[in-house]
Amino acid sequence: MSTLQSLDWIVIACYFGLILGIVWWSSKKLKKTSDSYFLAGREMGWFIVGASIFASNIGSEHLVGLAASGTTDGVALAHYELHAWCLLVLGWIMVPFYMRSKVFTMPEFLEKRFSPANRTFLSVISLVAYVLTKIAVGIFAGGVVFAVLLPEMNIMGMDSFWIGSLLVVVITGLYTIIGGMEAVAYTEAIQTVILIIGSALVTVFGLQALGGWSELRAIVPAEMFNLWKPLVPSGLEGTWSPVKTSTEMAWYFNDNYPWLGMLFCAPIIGLWYWCTDQYIVQRTLIAPNETQARRGSIAAAFFKLTPVFIFIIPGIICYALAVSGKIPALQHAILDANGVVIRENAQQAFPLMVAHILPVGVRGIVVAGLLAALMSSLAGAFNACATLFTIDFYARLRPGTSQERLVWVGRVATAVMVLIGILWIPVIRGGKGLYDYLQGMQAYLAPPIFVVFFFGVFWKRLNAKGCMAALIVGFAMGVFRLFIDTPVKLGAGFRYPEGTFLWIMNNVFFQYYSLLIFIVSAAVMIGVSYMTEAPALAKISGLTYGTVTEEHKQESRASWDARDVVSSALVLMLIVAAYLYFVG
Repeated sequence: MSTLQSLDWIVIACYFGLILGIVWWSSKKLKKTSDSYFLAGREMGWFIVGASIFASNIGSEHLVGLAASGTTDGVALAHYELHAWCLLVLGWIMVPFYMRSKVFTMPEFLEKRFSPANRTFLSVISLVAYVLTKIAVGIFAGGVVFAVLLPEMNIMGMDSFWIGSLLVVVITGLYTIIGGMEAVAYTEAIQTVILIIGSALVTVFGLQALGGWSELRAIVPAEMFNLWKPLVPSGLEGTWSPVKTSTEMAWYFNDNYPWLGMLFCAPIIGLWYWCTDQYIVQRTLIAPNETQARRGSIAAAFFKLTPVFIFIIPGIICYALAVSGKIPALQHAILDANGVVIRENAQQAFPLMVAHILPVGVRGIVVAGLLAALMSSLAGAFNACATLFTIDFYARLRPGTSQERLVWVGRVATAVMVLIGILWIPVIRGGKGLYDYLQGMQAYLAPPIFVVFFFGVFWKRLNAKGCMAALIVGFAMGVFRLFIDTPVKLGAGFRYPEGTFLWIMNNVFFQYYSLLIFIVSAAVMIGVSYMTEAPALAKISGLTYGTVTEEHKQESRASWDARDVVSSALVLMLIVAAYLYFVG
């Protein structure tokens, strides 16, 4: 039986009507140029930029994975949300170089700094990664939400999971194809507001059902409010673990984020994602100038602090409501007969909260927020993929192509991404532990990209040969680990023989292996660069700190004032306050 009532459906219909109206308006004013279709004409203001960055980031890892992690592990993953400071690095350090270079894509920037070969290599890796991660998990989350909220829905033999997955991917694909980046940016701005308000209501009504914040702290073990997890596997010491697994898996899921990895590895992943990933950085490129791009990044940093309270905390509230027995439906859904959390069921935590604690009407607002997050994340992935394919491959193979043709190719590329996403649904649905697998994938693929971008900007002596060597070696190490991990993560009970080389590699904590990739990639890039010729300084003028001219410095200095500094300082203060509070 559906948990949505008539008023909820009216609210949801109004949301879709608003989205369709924005898409129609954007398509009418869309100019048939690559600048307009892929970067919204580079004329979006700071709020649209900031909201677009945030909405693109919020996807299934938050709706499904992050809330589920709150239910099983408490605030362990809040580290990733408190990486809002990485957006300040984007705005203050990387944006000046990106805006100055007038690029469409991050691989294109890599070409300007190093060589065309480096651009091609990164473009291929980025396209594959987007299809198998961002698009795949976005579709998966759509299915999970519909399966919980409309469990009895069945059309032509398809259950609610399939119906939800198809609806999310097709509707998002259509408005991305029709309206381009401008439609994506405006809809994401609206979706950000709906998402934050809707998700905040889950926290408010959840605490109300529980009896307040003090009751939450009284019910939930203190370990769930501790950001800093121990280095020693707690499962082996017999300490508290709410996850229903073996001792080995209790270690993996409960202490999968010990403080050492979070302190040194997580920032590398964060800086890669927020400062060098096409999926995110493309949002700053839609700004008309450095001022608007920087302020958009600062605004996104403020938005990024909210998931701790609108996703992780609701997950913890879900756990408290279940173990306290105050909401029997939650107790039956996520706990076994012994009162232990069933990890596989925890991914339903957020939609279960929506279904069982919200009043009619409010539930419709929050479901609209859920759909907003799913659609904005997918739209960002579709648009990023279309931009990468069209600009980094098609336009380079056919340099004389008209602007209208590039827009048409971008639309076709988006349609292909939609089709691949649909074909990938059975694979996603059949997987186990997909969220953790994707965390590992990012940890394995990010370090070499982080190295070539940040070392390339700060170190003018590093050259194209060093960059390519670092990318090849780093990605080879990452892919090697992925090949080892995949059978264990997705195979039914598959394990390597204990003590073998493959067993050792599989059991090295993924964040520590990620740090190894970073160290090796950095050493290779520096070593190869210094063994070969130095880059021509004229070629990299304005693309590194060592080649920034006085004119460039003056332009950048004129782009900010005291308001930007104070806003950035406030973000940092809020982050420090959160770290001080969540210490157990």
